Amino acid sequence: MQSLDDDQAVDTISIPLAGKSSIADHMVIASGRSTRQVASMAAKLAEKIKRETGRSARIEGLPTADWVLIDAGDVIVHLFRPEVRTFYNLERMWSFGDAPAAPTPDGAAAPAPAPAPGNA
Repeated sequence: MQSLDDDQAVDTISIPLAGKSSIADHMVIASGRSTRQVASMAAKLAEKIKRETGRSARIEGLPTADWVLIDAGDVIVHLFRPEVRTFYNLERMWSFGDAPAAPTPDGAAAPAPAPAPGNA
């Protein structure tokens, strides 16, 4: 989280997954203002993970840097351009009701979707 903050990531959130999923204990989602910023944040974070843990994180999506996934074992980090983040809205998919909706590209929170029929 500190590395992303240092790199001026936007709308960074952490979603606890412990007890909810076996893929990781936490999922971090953040946005960069451009593909260049997303790629830079991903590269710096991967270097920091390697330096501090001695393990290399797996990275996917770095060549296009619209959505970069960094698998650091217990923590999975998703870095997005704002428009891509809004489109996929991982916050809603993984929040289990605990996290806010994905921010829109202009920085405002996306409106909450209407509940499914029978779940109101």
